[in-house]
Amino acid sequence: MKIMLSAGETSGDLHGAAIARELKTLDEDIALVGFGGDNMEKAGVSLWANYKSYNVMGVLEVILNLRRILKLLDYLTEKMKEEKPDLLVLIDYPDFNWRLAKRAKELGIKVFSYIPPSAWAWRKGRAMDCAKIADEFVAIFPHELPPYLEAGAKISFLGNPLVDAVKPTMTKDDARQRFGAKDSDRIVLLLPGSREQEIRRIFPAMLGAAVLLKKHQPRTKFYLPIAEGIDESLLKEYISVSGAEATLTKENRYDLFQIAEFAIATSGTVVMEAALLGLPSVVLYKMSGFNFFIAKLFVHIDYFSLPNLVLQKKALTELLQDEVSPKKIFEEAKKLYVGENEREDVAKDLAKIRDILGEEGATKRIAEKILEVCKK
Repeated sequence: MKIMLSAGETSGDLHGAAIARELKTLDEDIALVGFGGDNMEKAGVSLWANYKSYNVMGVLEVILNLRRILKLLDYLTEKMKEEKPDLLVLIDYPDFNWRLAKRAKELGIKVFSYIPPSAWAWRKGRAMDCAKIADEFVAIFPHELPPYLEAGAKISFLGNPLVDAVKPTMTKDDARQRFGAKDSDRIVLLLPGSREQEIRRIFPAMLGAAVLLKKHQPRTKFYLPIAEGIDESLLKEYISVSGAEATLTKENRYDLFQIAEFAIATSGTVVMEAALLGLPSVVLYKMSGFNFFIAKLFVHIDYFSLPNLVLQKKALTELLQDEVSPKKIFEEAKKLYVGENEREDVAKDLAKIRDILGEEGATKRIAEKILEVCKK
């Protein structure tokens, strides 16, 4: 049995690696191939291409890199013809993966969609288009199901793998010692994102807010868990210019999360990870003017951060585009120090998320579903 996995960015690579490990546990003879990153390769996937050479975001950026992306699509299509996998598993990365899925379907290869396109947010008609291609879907958030069910897709919610993954490994006292934090330190996290474009657009304002917070609360100490694939020297360059101070770290981030008072974060999976540990965030997002114009035309949602979407309420403050300024971030962030009423209200909302996302063991259940579809 041969299964092809396709993931085109950091979060998808992590999800793909977790699925690969479970598939290998369930069937040690299974062959795993495809498109992904280092984590998937370490988990036993034989990569035909590494996403790091193709990781772009935004309409304009995709257009500028279209020739390279189309060449990759052709290359993977040829590999599917040669290797003949029994099943193609799409892991997020919709604009590329669904073009690949259409080609797989034409080759007679079954298609499984894990983390399907956000049809609930925009391009709602694509749920019907996707339903014509994929044999089965698994979503990781319950609010993703309705448009696919309406389109006649076979889709299920089996829980969210973050519930399994997001767990501290040490006590709070041990974590403070590990990170060199005194009992009097007020720990705040800076989470600028996993893409260079995000860092360049958002990190300077984040650091400007950090300077203001330090003046407001001198005992504040900032930590920055470095996202995989990000150049540490780039972060240090911005920090040096800003006048802010931040301790960079690559390990034990969930232990760090549990001793922080709040985070200032670029919107993404990391905000949900923080929420699962009860850590409030001020959530930021800023894109190019062109991409924002396109988004306003097609995206119709009340919230853009995952915790707010899951809760269906504005539990976390969200700042978008021109709102991403040092002063605005500072004004919202200072409300989240321990002892502030707003922080306690946010924490109560975040405590509900784990129950909404289901029981532990989601990754195993998803891997079992993939094998079930593959064997049909």
